[in-house]
Amino acid sequence: MILVGENINIVAKKIGLAIKNREAKPIQELALKEKEAGMDYLDVNLGPARKQGPELMEWLVKTVQEVVDLPLFLDTTNIEAIEAGLKVHQGKAIINSISCRPERVEALFPLVQKYNCGFVGLLLGTEGIPRDAAERGALAAELLARAAEKGIPNEDIWLDPIVLPISSQQDQVKGCTEFMQMFRELAPGCKSTCGLSNVSNGTPEELRDLLNRTYLMMLQKYGLTSAIVDAFDSELVRIARGEKENLKRIVWDAMDGKEPEINNLSAEEVNYLKTARVLLGFSLYSHSWLKL
Repeated sequence: MILVGENINIVAKKIGLAIKNREAKPIQELALKEKEAGMDYLDVNLGPARKQGPELMEWLVKTVQEVVDLPLFLDTTNIEAIEAGLKVHQGKAIINSISCRPERVEALFPLVQKYNCGFVGLLLGTEGIPRDAAERGALAAELLARAAEKGIPNEDIWLDPIVLPISSQQDQVKGCTEFMQMFRELAPGCKSTCGLSNVSNGTPEELRDLLNRTYLMMLQKYGLTSAIVDAFDSELVRIARGEKENLKRIVWDAMDGKEPEINNLSAEEVNYLKTARVLLGFSLYSHSWLKL
């Protein structure tokens, strides 16, 4: 599985201040640590970047690639900033992201062609977030058709079905999971990706890692190609690299409707089983799901 480190993000206080003041050291130290943690790509997230967006992205890309040779996901809604990053990026960059909205497609597909980069196709349409797997599938088909018209190969497309928080959007989590079941047939040659940590937004901090890890296992069952993750969750990295097969088996059995004997499971295995049941919608979400 391809792992994309999410940690260079302007909303993080230390990183945001370093970007604002053009202090390279904190950003470069973080980039090196993400690489050491096993990341294959790094996401550099400037958010809206309304002020000095192009200058900030150019500086950030150069700063990161001075110390690591990893390709980057250029993460901002500022189109001019994306192009500024593409101009100086070494290797094949990824635009994160292009939604299914016509104005984004029309503005950003020419950059994909011009710079021979990849892009994350965010399954977000003119009517907002898709309600279920079927709407995600329709948006994906539309985006792939538009890309084909421009000669953009499926191999350069990373589809993101939009992972939403389990704490407020439990049905949407199910819709994302169900979309992944049809992914290979719907989008041959494309990669799949997601902002994995979104699933645990709004939940107690001590439970976030468990949710993220369990959901990663669930999406792995349907062939998830990549995920944007916290580079420093070493347990999650181990799961992504094929370890923790006992936990994966329990989660996958729950997905197949098999009920293991609770008394035969360790405390850790029970926690993953209960979390899988919540993510599957078999149990209603509450902050105390592990105690029920």
